Amino acid sequence: MHPQAQIDAGTNIEHYLELAKLAESARFDLVFLADSAAIRHGNLRALKRWPQYMAYFEPTTLLSAMAAVTDRIGLVATATTSYNEPYNIARRFASLDHISHGRAGWNVVTSSNESESRNFNRDEHYEHSDRYARAREFTEVVRGLWDSWDDDAFIRDRDSFTYFDPGKLHVLGHKGEYFSVRGPLNVARPPQGHPVTVQAGSSETGLEFAAEFAEVVFTPQTDLERARQFYRDLKGRMAKYGRHPDSLKVMPGLNTIVGDSARDAEEKHRFLQALIHPDVGRELLSPILGGIDLSACDVDKPIPDDLLPGDTNASKSGLADIVHKTKVEGMTIREIYLEHAGARGQRTVKGTASQIADDMELWFESEAVDGFLIQPPHLPAGLHEFIDGVIPILQERKLFRTEYEGRTLRENLGLPFSASRYAGRPPEEADRRI
Repeated sequence: MHPQAQIDAGTNIEHYLELAKLAESARFDLVFLADSAAIRHGNLRALKRWPQYMAYFEPTTLLSAMAAVTDRIGLVATATTSYNEPYNIARRFASLDHISHGRAGWNVVTSSNESESRNFNRDEHYEHSDRYARAREFTEVVRGLWDSWDDDAFIRDRDSFTYFDPGKLHVLGHKGEYFSVRGPLNVARPPQGHPVTVQAGSSETGLEFAAEFAEVVFTPQTDLERARQFYRDLKGRMAKYGRHPDSLKVMPGLNTIVGDSARDAEEKHRFLQALIHPDVGRELLSPILGGIDLSACDVDKPIPDDLLPGDTNASKSGLADIVHKTKVEGMTIREIYLEHAGARGQRTVKGTASQIADDMELWFESEAVDGFLIQPPHLPAGLHEFIDGVIPILQERKLFRTEYEGRTLRENLGLPFSASRYAGRPPEEADRRI
């Protein structure tokens, strides 16, 4: 572990609150919290060295605390459609949107951690295609529940003893292949209409899901030309769902290592890489390969062909990336895990603040991205280095805001208010029973 890292970060509320306030002071779009409904299972010899994914806060609870100490920054949390129910998720994120006055976002995942199934009455994880079919219906139900009330349904008039207008209440009455949900939601319509929908899958099925539903896509992209192809492909799919390309923002992860010079950044990077124990590196790759045990493998050789699975029920894009690195690029296990561990599967950019800004500008101007999910190599110092060094350069080049555009996450991302499916319809009969 880096000597400047917060060793108890997963359960240190003060650490998280300070990060949120720091990011808001720099005018970041949002704070993003990943999540899993299980600890990481595997080789305990490796896991004892690895605090990530072992003990940490439930993210919507944590973001509610962050909402109380911030005013403008977006608050995005991961929640799986495989091991939740639509009503719970709709209620949780609608509540967060109200608590934060319109700054909530839901990162829709289908779960790549197969251990989650055994915490929810299942011996095996859902199949990949089933997960996405379930996710599609799940998302439709959640959005329907967010439309349970018209925006002006709650009158709260003392003189007429009227709390809400019954004609502006809508019962979902959903019955589908995976879910039966009557509704309505017992939370008023969210301030943004719908919290922002975020997604991270890059498989063929994931791309179709993103084209239909996502408003922000987090994606691992390490090569500029492949990133440009991904960008064009994803945005080109949206028209068949009646969506404009500008209604989706593509934001790859970016691991930034800022140095006083290029040599200083390289030295910082070498030090960080040296902290990754081979046991941890092997274990990091294991779940992406379907749980294969790599503990007996020489880390300075490629993954043996007989250990590379042909398919996976976890992350298909993650597996494809490792297979490409092994078979096409000839990378060793050590090279792969160093690249993956340091950037969490994302791209690492190291250099001076100006060099990093140059790289970000190139990707933006090349229409490969709409923005980046900044992943400092360690916190809080890595975030300070990016804020103090890179952001002023981006602002000087008119590539990053100096003030927030609005109060809601949608306003700051340039996304429209999400109108209700009932907008424009006459009020329903007020004397009906529900």
